[in-house]
Amino acid sequence: MGNFIVKEVKNADMVKELDNIGFDKCYQEKGQEKYLYKNLKIFSLNIAQSNILKQTALTVGADCAVHREVITGKIDNSDVILGGSYSQLRKIAEKLKFQPFSLKELSGEILRQLEPKKSETKIVGILNITDNSFSDGGKYNNSISAIEHLHELLQDGADIIDIGAESTKPGAEEIPPEIQLKKILPVLKEKALFSIDTRSSIVAEECLKNGAKIINDVSGLKFDSNMADIIAKYNATVVIQHSINRQNQGSRVQTNLNIVDDIYLDLYKQIEYAKSKGIEHIIVDVGIGFDKTLEDNFRLFNRLEEFKSFGYPIMLGISRKSFLNLNNNEERDIYTTALNTIAIEHGIDYIRVHNVKMHRKLIDIYKKDLL
Repeated sequence: MGNFIVKEVKNADMVKELDNIGFDKCYQEKGQEKYLYKNLKIFSLNIAQSNILKQTALTVGADCAVHREVITGKIDNSDVILGGSYSQLRKIAEKLKFQPFSLKELSGEILRQLEPKKSETKIVGILNITDNSFSDGGKYNNSISAIEHLHELLQDGADIIDIGAESTKPGAEEIPPEIQLKKILPVLKEKALFSIDTRSSIVAEECLKNGAKIINDVSGLKFDSNMADIIAKYNATVVIQHSINRQNQGSRVQTNLNIVDDIYLDLYKQIEYAKSKGIEHIIVDVGIGFDKTLEDNFRLFNRLEEFKSFGYPIMLGISRKSFLNLNNNEERDIYTTALNTIAIEHGIDYIRVHNVKMHRKLIDIYKKDLL
C-alpha cells in the first residue's frame, strides 16, 4: 500500500491528460489552465505599480518577485517577475483592470501573454548569390545557376526563398545596390514567395516593385534610415534581426548574464520604431551568430521561446553558422538539423536553412508523429 508511483507531466497536452484520467469533459478546457504555468518578467515598474502587483498576486496564491528596496522606497523602479498558473494570472489581470497607475494597460498585456502561440514551422530556403558567403560563396553567382538552385529549393520543400547578394559575415565589404540588383532581379522573375536579404532601401524598393514580399534586414532597420519607410510604403513584411550596427563594429556585444534581456529590449525598441513608421507585418530574429560569443548564441537558443512574448512570429537562422565550429557543410547540416529539431518542438515559426530537403523530411516526420 505504501508504494506510490509518481511521474512528472511535462510538455503534454493537458486537455488530453485530464481526459485520460476521466476528468469532467465539460470543464477540461478551463481546467487545464490550473496546470499550465508561466513566469513573466515585467520591466521597470514604479514603486506603486510594483507593490500593487505583488499584493494582487498574493491574493490569488501566486507570487511576484520585486527588488528588495521596493518596500523601503529607496529606488524609483524595479523589474519584477510574476509567476503562477494561467488561471491565477488571468485572475490577476482581471483585478488589475480596476487599479490605478496605468495597471489596466498591464492587465491587457498579461492576458495577451496567455494567448496560444503555437504555429506550424515554415522553411525559408537560403539562396546566396554572393562571391564570398561563408558556406557557398560563388556557387550560385550567376543567373542560370541561381535559378537552377531556386527550383531545387522549391522542389525540396521551401516555403519561402531568401535571396541575398551581399555577404553579412564579419569583415565582408559592402556591395553597391546596383550590383546586388543585377544579380537579384533576374531571379525574381521566377514564381516563388521571395524574401530579400538586404540592408539597402534601394535594393528593397526595386525588389518589392518586382514581386518580393519580405525584406530580411540583418541590421534590424539600423543601417539604412530609409528602409522602414520603404517597407511601409509597399505594406511588406520585415524581418527585424538583432545585430550591432555594423557602422559601429567595435562595440561588440559582450557575454553577460543579461544578454537575453539586452537583446529583448533592443528588439523591442526596433519593433516600436517599425510600428511608428507604419509597418504592420513583422518577424523577429534574435540574430544568432551575429556579433555574439558562443556562450551568447547558446544562451539565446535555449531561451528562444521568451521572444514569443512580442506577439510576432520568430525566425531562427543557425544554418551552417561558423559558431558550430565544424569542418564541412555536410557536418554543419547534420548539427543544424539537430538544433532545429528543438526549435520546431518549441514552435519557432520560421527556420532559415541551406539544406531544405533534410528539414522538410524532419518536419514531415514531426507532423506524422503528432497525428
